This record gives sequence, C-alpha cells and structure tokens, in this order.
Amino acid sequence: MNEERAKPKVSPKREPMTRQDPHVRRHNFEEVALGYTEEQAVREAQRCLSCKKKPCVSGCPVEIEIPEFVKFIAERRFQEAIDKIHEKNSLPAICGRVCPQEDQCEKMCILGKKWEPLAIGRLERFVADYEMRKGEINIPKLPTPTGKKVAVVGSGPAGLTLAGDLAKMGHHVVIFEALHAPGGVLVYGIPEFRLPKEIVRKEVEYIKKLGVEVVTNFVVGKTRTIEELLRDGFDAVFVGAGAGLPYFMNIPGENLNGVYSANEFLTRSNLMKAYLFPEYDTPIKVGRRVAVVGGGNVAMDSARTAMRLGGEEVYCVYRRSRAEMPAREEEIENALEEGMILKELTNPVRIIGDENGWVREIECIKMKLGEPDSSGRRRPVPIEGSEFRLGVDVVVIAIGQGPNPLIPSTTPGLKTTKWGNIIAEEQTGATSLEGVFAGGDIVTGAATVILAMGAGRRAARAIDEYLRKK
Repeated sequence: MNEERAKPKVSPKREPMTRQDPHVRRHNFEEVALGYTEEQAVREAQRCLSCKKKPCVSGCPVEIEIPEFVKFIAERRFQEAIDKIHEKNSLPAICGRVCPQEDQCEKMCILGKKWEPLAIGRLERFVADYEMRKGEINIPKLPTPTGKKVAVVGSGPAGLTLAGDLAKMGHHVVIFEALHAPGGVLVYGIPEFRLPKEIVRKEVEYIKKLGVEVVTNFVVGKTRTIEELLRDGFDAVFVGAGAGLPYFMNIPGENLNGVYSANEFLTRSNLMKAYLFPEYDTPIKVGRRVAVVGGGNVAMDSARTAMRLGGEEVYCVYRRSRAEMPAREEEIENALEEGMILKELTNPVRIIGDENGWVREIECIKMKLGEPDSSGRRRPVPIEGSEFRLGVDVVVIAIGQGPNPLIPSTTPGLKTTKWGNIIAEEQTGATSLEGVFAGGDIVTGAATVILAMGAGRRAARAIDEYLRKK
C-alpha cells in the first residue's frame, strides 16, 4: 500500500525577523534587522508552494531561480542555495537587505493572494550571510579568457553586476571609481544600520575574485575621458555612474549654513564615517532639531541618521500624505518607531536664518490633495493662509537627485535627455556611440538598487554579444 507523506500545512504568516529595539537602535549604527536563524529560514522556506509557472521569477529584475534556491534551504542545503543564487546575482547579501521585494518577486508570490507572501528577500540574505560566516565563498569555474577588455565607469550596483557577469563570460573588466572606496550608492548613500559597509566590502571582494580589477580615485571625464579609454585598448565602455547630483527646492534660505543636500549629509556620515566620531573626525552639524524634506527612502535614511547623530526632534516634512510616500513601508515604520515626527501635507516655502547665517526656522505651508498628476498620485495644493514655522537647526533636502553632467559634457556624440540622463536602449544599454553602453540611475534617474542591477545584467549580455561579433 503506497502511503504518501502528508505535506505539512503552510503557515499563513511569514516567519518574523528579529530587530533591535527601537529605543536602543535609535542611538547606534548597528544593523536594525538581525536576520534569520537556520531554523527560521528552514521553516520559512517550507512555506514555498514550488509553483510550476514560477511567477516570482518574472518579478525579479536579475532573474534568480527563486523556487530552486528556496527548495535547497528547505532541505538544509544552504551552500547549494547560495550557489544557485550566484548563477544570476553577484550581490545577494546586498539584495537581501535593500531590494524592495514587496514590489517585485514577493508581489508575484501565489501565497500572497491569500496569505503573507514568501519572505524571499530574507531567505536570500540568510544564505548569503551563511556563506560569509563560513569564510569561504565558492568561485565558479571561469571560461578561457577572450582577450577582450571592458571599462566600467562607477562601482555601484549596475557596474558591479555587469562586471561580475562579464568576468564569468571570460572578459577582462576594469572598474573605475571616482571615490576612495568601491560600492557607489551602496556605501555613500545607504546607512550602516541598513546595509553594513563590511557586507558591501565582502560582495566587492567576490567580484574581484572573479578577476575584476577595481581602480579608485579615478574620475572618468577628468582623469581620462571615455574616448581616451577606448583609445587605451578597451573594447567597450559601460557607464554606470549613478545619479549623484542633488536637487534643491529653489526656495529662499537654501544657501544658509546648516542646509544640506541628502547626498552630502549621507556621504559625510556613511563614506566619511562621521558616525564613528571621534575615531573619524568628519565635520557634520546636526543640532537638536532637524527637518528632512521629502518622503522617499533617502529621506528616511537621512532622518534616521540624524536621530543617531544626536537629533532629538527630527521632522519628516512631506507635501503629500503618508499613503503617497514613495519610501518602503518597512523603512517608514522603522523611522516612526525610532521617533521620527511626520509632518505630512506640509511643504517648505522658505528657510530662515539667524544673524550669523545659520538655520533657525523653516517656514511651511499646509497642503491638501487635489486631482492625480502624471505619477498617478494626487497633486498637492497649497492651503492659502496656512503658513507656520518650525524651529530647526538643520535642514536636509531629500527630494531626489539627477545625473552628474561630467561624462556627457566630456563625451562628444553621447546623446542625453533634456534632464541630462544618458539615452540608452532598455534591453541592451546601447547608447548613441558605438561600443559605449550605459545603465542604472544615470539612464533612468534615481531608482532602486535591484533595477540598476537588472540594467547591468542586460547590458552585460549585449556587451558580450557585441565583443564576440567585433
């Protein structure tokens, strides 16, 4: 008599992840989310329905075979799980922490139609951390070198992903990074408590072990131009320089002392290690009261950093309501738990200084939501006569950023949009110049880490095809 083993019942709720207590974590830069234990990871993996059509894979910009790696975790074959991920993703420990899975792979999960979706991101982080703790990272067998050389401008998520993929195809890749440490936005933009620098360093080490060379303190457009790199013997160039030019509101008082762009505020804290004062004596003024203007992930990172640097009253000033905030819900919740004060439907109109030119107040106007605009969100409309002032010492403007004009201005024939973004084919990254490809935020404008990685993957395939035909 054949008896089938009864399949365990699927839990409607995902396995919770332990986090630092908000009252404790507000005062330190250690990682907030603490990861799964082996038992938690196995229990969560066993919730997977192993769907034949794999809808979750269609939601992953880097095309990870999700059901396969999850099945390995359920069977406690952790090394095989991370090896499976590495076939498509060279940065799993990063993706497991900062990728918005809720809008991508997990959004497509069949479990989510009735219950909570599978915690795919947490499982990816678990096996990536498992391999790092083990201390030995498996390097795949590399093909015979093709003899082709590719220059990569920028060591952010797009550049690192493309470099790893091209190295696995047998090409020699050199990454040129303008700053003194590789990682791009992963190190200068995302705070330590959300993505530890050591994690990024280890992921970059994996890329290097694939044979990729990383050159820092090299500003393409100044040190060498793209034309010169092509003349120097590179067969192709990929531009993944990101979006590092901050936007401001153009309101009175933005030039006062104590007004930062989020880019400068986070770079000083993250890459220049102001959070390790006095070990690193990087100047950064925070003061007791801080206003962060904006409602995205960068605004949440700025507000949470300000609290950890000593800000007692930290306001998030956002012109729409919480429902329209583009930040991940998880990041908004974390910030509010830590004490961030949300001033929704509020828009700054001017910043007021004292007699010495330092920020003293920010004047705002209350807003109401009107008809939807081109983003699909309801347009904020000022309420006449509703102006009020907030006493603050520091203002951080976190309303977005655009492409640095350096590369387009030093590369004749490279076509850009009216906003300065490089024009590139979506599926290949090909630009208006032969042999020059681009992807990530310098093409799309500021977006997510995983979308930049997806652009890097697609461009790697196109560059490989271009080199083999050449």
